[in-house]
Amino acid sequence: MSAISRRPLALAAAVATAAALGATALATAPSASAAAVPLSGYELTWGIKQSYRTYVATYAAGTFTPAGGASQAENNGAFTFVEGAGSYDSTAHTLSLGFRGSLNIVSTAHGFDITLSDLKFDSALGEITADVTKDGTTKDDVPLAKVTVTRDMKDMATTLTPEAGDALGSASYANAAGDPLTVEQTTSSQPSSPEPTGTTSPEPTDSSTPEPTDSATATPTERPSETAEPTASPSDSSSASASPSPSETHAATKGDIVDGTLGWGVKESFRSYVVSGVAQGKITVSGGATQAAGNGAFTFVDATGSYDTDADTLAASFKGAVNFKGHESNGTYALDLTLSDLKASFHGATGELTADVASLGEKSQDVVLADLKSGTSDLTAANDVITLKDVKATLTAAGAEAFSGFYQEGTELDTVNLSVALTEGAELPSGNGGSGTAGGSRGTSGGGSGDGYGTSGSTSGGVTGSVTGGIGGSLASTGAGIPAGALGAAAAATVAAGAAAVFAMRRRRTEA
Repeated sequence: MSAISRRPLALAAAVATAAALGATALATAPSASAAAVPLSGYELTWGIKQSYRTYVATYAAGTFTPAGGASQAENNGAFTFVEGAGSYDSTAHTLSLGFRGSLNIVSTAHGFDITLSDLKFDSALGEITADVTKDGTTKDDVPLAKVTVTRDMKDMATTLTPEAGDALGSASYANAAGDPLTVEQTTSSQPSSPEPTGTTSPEPTDSSTPEPTDSATATPTERPSETAEPTASPSDSSSASASPSPSETHAATKGDIVDGTLGWGVKESFRSYVVSGVAQGKITVSGGATQAAGNGAFTFVDATGSYDTDADTLAASFKGAVNFKGHESNGTYALDLTLSDLKASFHGATGELTADVASLGEKSQDVVLADLKSGTSDLTAANDVITLKDVKATLTAAGAEAFSGFYQEGTELDTVNLSVALTEGAELPSGNGGSGTAGGSRGTSGGGSGDGYGTSGSTSGGVTGSVTGGIGGSLASTGAGIPAGALGAAAAATVAAGAAAVFAMRRRRTEA
């Protein structure tokens, strides 16, 4: 399994250990210096933007060359920068880290040669910076992306800056969504003492209580013992943190899926077209599926299936259905499309999304709607849960037919978010909606029957993605509550208007 899938260690451990080792000094130091806790042994994983990597590796016939300890995941995956070191402000609960490694991006065909180095992450500013060398000139600390900082610093949403657009050679990247960013600790912050890698320590007397005193405001509490299974012995966790191993999770390396959710919005412009566009229709969810508020994405539930983390394979089926109705005339709908029995399968980074498709009374089973492409080929469990976020979904020929040619093969659909539990009691993430609008998980229904989605300008999703407490920084101030489709709904409806008549006529011909 790849190094980028190493699971983050609790930051509270590093804070608690630093406090224990330096208690006397901290007690007598001024308050400003008492707040700074040194950190080391971190990794940063970020793919910049998947479509950019695809462009470089295919159309531009270019290459990515990591150096200085940096690496790239297989199948043109994300990049990992290592040996992150910096400090944690225990008063503000923010951290700043700098990382080793560089990335050279070259295309002779398209005439560019770019190097990114000295990457830095600052949770207080909510941004990632790098030194950028381009055309023989180096600019230091160029802000590449704004980061929506979360408590566990895992799969954090990023937005590319105008400076990133300039560095990557296209203004179209400015303010575009970047790949998710993960910052995780892989080695101890105190090289002379291995104890900080666990959440408990037999030597410092206060190490038995770091979780209640620090983790509520510094790090996630859901992983207090993930690095030591039988006895929570910190002496074992320093080696376990270096790479995933069976001792890090209670689940076997392969077996049956016991639960799970899949978040997918199908396509945001299609939802807008059905509800607030010329179709003047409605969307209805059933069978346990939910829809996020504001005509948001859908969440399908109760996953079953199988997994094999050694072979990096997964096959999961989900309960729930969604029905789209539109173009009503005298009680008859020219558009009546139902998707149910959704299934997602992966072998490494690639996969398929299938569904049973019912259209105007005709049903086809296991239609491959989309080809899936994940940012990682390593299907690793964390706390007995496998999670894949922002999985790219591309419409297949069969999917295009299911939409009656409304969209062409190769059309980019909403991204897919998937979480499956491998053991009973494993805690699933609270939300799994796709395309920037988090869908409600079980117990968090964003929609109801689907009759009340007449406006697209309401707040987006049941989950905005903001997190209070823990690592400080941008959090909810990044505008996560703004509906993702609100600004584009009118334009999408206008574009769809012409296609609406075609869709309706095709349907009527079929019905006849």
